[in-house]
Parts: sequence; structure tokens; C-alpha cells
Amino acid sequence: MFIPDNYKNENIEEVMHFLNENSFGILISQADGKIAGTHIPMQLDTDENGESVLVGHIAKANPQSKYLKSEEEILAIFNGPHSYISSSWYQKEDAPTWNYIAVHVYGKVKIIEGDELLESLKKLVDKYEKNSENPMSVEKMSSTTLKQVNGIVGFSIKINEIQAAYKLSQNRE
Repeated sequence: MFIPDNYKNENIEEVMHFLNENSFGILISQADGKIAGTHIPMQLDTDENGESVLVGHIAKANPQSKYLKSEEEILAIFNGPHSYISSSWYQKEDAPTWNYIAVHVYGKVKIIEGDELLESLKKLVDKYEKNSENPMSVEKMSSTTLKQVNGIVGFSIKINEIQAAYKLSQNRE
């Protein structure tokens, strides 16, 4: 991603916090010679070596799932708040712009299955159910509901590069 120097955010703690708070992104990969993208939640986690990974899943019925191969380079894009900025808001005349926060995460994908996939689903459900009035958990789900796991492909992405753009009118008066 092209990021002018004054918009780069290289504060890894701040970027990781952003990823935790904005975990719905776009998974982008090659699929039969075309670029494919799927909008899904991806959770920041650590692997057995303490390395940062993104973990998620997509439907087996999604054509993109058939082309996810371990060790393939993959891109996940996350957007934060964004807004049009009118030039009428400036103290002196200038062009209007768009302010935004965006993070690109690059890494190698690994397919996860079995207990590892189930554990990733537990973490996902627990994160989003924790503030519910009547929280659900994977442990409370019936065997019939849990059979739906057979319809997904789980993955983790070992992060090898993060690019974060925080374009928030830093260059404007």
C-alpha cells in the first residue's frame, strides 16, 4: 500500500490494538488466476512460537476456499473510521480530502482443522459474546449446530508484514 511518510503508523502496539478492535476485514488471495476477496472476521492471536497470526474461516462453498493453500502469500485488509473532509473546514483554501485508517497485513496462510479449528471458533465466539446479556459459547452448542463446522475452512496467517496508514489531516491547518 502506498503510504506517504507522514501517514505511516509504525507503532506496533497501536496497530495491534486497531486490529483487535477492527477485526472484520477482507481476505485477499489468488483463486484460479483471479484475485478473490471475502469479507470476514479475522482474530489476532499468537501461534505456538509466540508469533502474531490472524485466524479466521470461510465457507467451503466459497470458491476462494478451494484455492487457499498452505504457505501461499495472502493479504488481509482492515478499515477503520473514514470520512470526507470538506475544504470549507480549513483556515485557508486547499483541496478537500478523505481521512481514514487502513491496515494491510501480509503473511503466509496455513489451513487449520480439527481441534485447532474448534479452538479458533471458541475464541471468536467468546470474544463477541462476552458482553451479551445471554452469552452463547461453543461449549453450549448442540452437536447438530457443531456439525456446521464441516462446512468451513479454517486458516491462520503468519504475519510477516504490516502496513498501517493513519491519514488524519496531519498535513492540514
